Amino acid sequence: MKEKKISISLTVYDSVNELPPKAQALMKKAVIARENAYAPYSKFNVGAALRLENNEIVIGNNQENAAYPSGLCAERVAIYSAGARFPNMPITSMALTASSQKYELTIPTPPCGACRQAIAEYENRQKTPIEIYFMGKSGKVVKANSIESLLPLIFDSTFL
Repeated sequence: MKEKKISISLTVYDSVNELPPKAQALMKKAVIARENAYAPYSKFNVGAALRLENNEIVIGNNQENAAYPSGLCAERVAIYSAGARFPNMPITSMALTASSQKYELTIPTPPCGACRQAIAEYENRQKTPIEIYFMGKSGKVVKANSIESLLPLIFDSTFL
């Protein structure tokens, strides 16, 4: 038997104001997307903004449905929209923000497992990392240099 240790590195900023200018602008787009989320059941609004290699910004927000599995997370709405509108254009960075209609969310909120897998698929396909910035409604912002920092044991096409 051999034990394997996995370590990750994340950067934590005290607020959006500490982010590099391009990341600040991207997070502002994610906030606007979050404010337009459709979340009548969970009361949990999420906004996502992607910057593509051509500097286009694509946004998404969570879209719920009374038949719960029929809804979709903000990250996947944005990623799939980018894939449909700008095929083969790499995603360079992503900003995510979440808020609750029930309480003040100040904890940086990372993507769910399904969204991590979707991000991994696109990062693997484009063969370049995607910077991921995430936060709650306010407070600290966490930056991952790649999805591998959030999903270190990625399942990808090499297993198929």
